[in-house]
Amino acid sequence: MSENVYQLLAIIIYLVAMLAIGWYSFVKTSNLTDYMLGGRSLGPAVTALSAGAADMSGWLLMGLPGAIYLSGIVEAWIAIGLTIGAYLNWLLVAPRLRVYTQVSNDSITIPSYLDNRLRDHTKLIRIASGIIILVFFTFYVSSGMVAGGKFFDSSFGYDYHTGLLIVSGVVVAYTLFGGFLAVSYTDFIQGLTMFVALIAVPVFGLFLTGGLGDTIDSIKAVDPEHLNLLPSTLTAAALISSVAWGLGYFGQPHIIVRFMAITSVKETKQARRIGIGWMILSLFGALATALVGVAYFQQNGGELKDVETVFIVMGQILFHPFIAGIMLAAILAAVMSTISSQLIVTSSALVEDIYKALFNKTASDKHYVFVGRMAVLVVSIVAGILAWNPDNSVLNLVSFAWAGFGAAFGPIILLSLYWRKLTNYGAISGMITGAVTAFIWGKVEVLTSALYEIVPGFIVCLLVAVVVSLMTYKRNQDIEDEFNSMEKILKEER
Repeated sequence: MSENVYQLLAIIIYLVAMLAIGWYSFVKTSNLTDYMLGGRSLGPAVTALSAGAADMSGWLLMGLPGAIYLSGIVEAWIAIGLTIGAYLNWLLVAPRLRVYTQVSNDSITIPSYLDNRLRDHTKLIRIASGIIILVFFTFYVSSGMVAGGKFFDSSFGYDYHTGLLIVSGVVVAYTLFGGFLAVSYTDFIQGLTMFVALIAVPVFGLFLTGGLGDTIDSIKAVDPEHLNLLPSTLTAAALISSVAWGLGYFGQPHIIVRFMAITSVKETKQARRIGIGWMILSLFGALATALVGVAYFQQNGGELKDVETVFIVMGQILFHPFIAGIMLAAILAAVMSTISSQLIVTSSALVEDIYKALFNKTASDKHYVFVGRMAVLVVSIVAGILAWNPDNSVLNLVSFAWAGFGAAFGPIILLSLYWRKLTNYGAISGMITGAVTAFIWGKVEVLTSALYEIVPGFIVCLLVAVVVSLMTYKRNQDIEDEFNSMEKILKEER
């Protein structure tokens, strides 16, 4: 058997397993809450790894190693910012959001939570949130499809568009039928696969490059500054831009929706430990993979056609073709876990926050689940059209969408959980100005090269939301009672 056949066999086994999980989840899905939130029944391990897998996407195995391979460990500041942001997200948002979404009319999406929490009778919060989710997630899903196309091109020499269609077809199928449960269970398996692969590649790679000392010498031979976390070329603005990626966590709907689905508040602490441990080791593995790749090509000559494929190439060099195929499945795991999570959140926003709010409030759950599945299909097609250009950078697409969500939702989520005086008008104003600021800033090259768009977007959203809320605040006893109830339950469950 040729190398490609072994690797393709491993990929096929993996894809069939994902479809099987999708079918199992389809059988267990009986109503809209099951489809959108898994019946709030996730355990800590599934919650932690599914949140991590949904978060990291192809960026962890392609974008980050590629950036470090090209520019050195100065790019690790993004990973440092993300780790800090993820920890604070688990600590500050997870417990309160789990309780508040249930207390506040059993909300099953972020927009419906904000609508119920702020008593927004205009429905503008739901509609604005749904539109923001639709716009930025379409870009996000597109980035995953680009990664999938590049994966099949680099691994098997398949046409980019063929790979894009294969990855998109499988992930859309299991998301379409299995809903949130399928997404969470597959993310758990994918998180484990990614973790093992990211540890295995650099560990075995060190044997190939002569151990730690020879590897470091080879890297320095390429560029003495490659191992410098604070090179002379690093500006304060660049450092702030990198670390500021951590701000994005508070506003990522596909990540914080996991907090709403965990079984109880007590389990958020265990989930936090599992999730952050997984994240630190996985990010370190991605960094080490890139550095081992630099050393290997310095010692053996040759160069990478696409630096974002360093993990793929090293896996093929290091392992038996079937094992390399499992390593390659980790790339698919990263890509597919994020696409599926984003599709289900986009679907829930379209159904729960736009369709039900504007058109049809009285249909059956069966009808809404059908509409949700159609929404998954439509968003997938639009994202596929955007991803058709193979020259799109995975990291650029991800950074744009990440900033949009962080700027639009991050400050509003935090204020809604900790500040009683946030009003619906403050939330709407902050959300829209934050999203628009991030969108425009991200499209102007001279601005985005100076400072990552999440920074101005987050600040503008926060300031506008606070100022407008103070101008429009009127005491509402229902909101006060609900806030007190949330804090009481939180204290009891802890």
